[in-house]
Amino acid sequence: MLLSSFWSNPLVESAGYFSVVILCLLVSMVIFELVTKYKNWEEIRKGNVAVALATGGKIFGVCNIFRYSIEQHNSLFEMVGWGLFGFTLLIIAYLLFEFLTPTFNVDKEIENDNRSIGFISLVISVGLSFVIGASIS
Repeated sequence: MLLSSFWSNPLVESAGYFSVVILCLLVSMVIFELVTKYKNWEEIRKGNVAVALATGGKIFGVCNIFRYSIEQHNSLFEMVGWGLFGFTLLIIAYLLFEFLTPTFNVDKEIENDNRSIGFISLVISVGLSFVIGASIS
């Protein structure tokens, strides 16, 4: 009885969701690092604003998707499953962005600090995270 009331405490639930989402965010950033041709954190350390914009958009997008998932699903397992599904859709969107712009290479432009491409990447990640989030709700 005492243990079940402990796990249903809003503070414990919040800490649990927070911990799991941070872990999922770290995993998603590693996956994004593998998907992109540049090294996100090295480029950010060097002051590459385009990479910082694109990476910030990815972080916001992933967190926003998990926000929707937490809001709509009752169990931690469902939340993680739907959140990871949403994250997969976000990666597909990133790959589609690269595919649908054949006149330039998105990764190369971002690596070269093309801030307009970095900003568009941010807006795509953020915008689609709302659409993905709404669809997994």
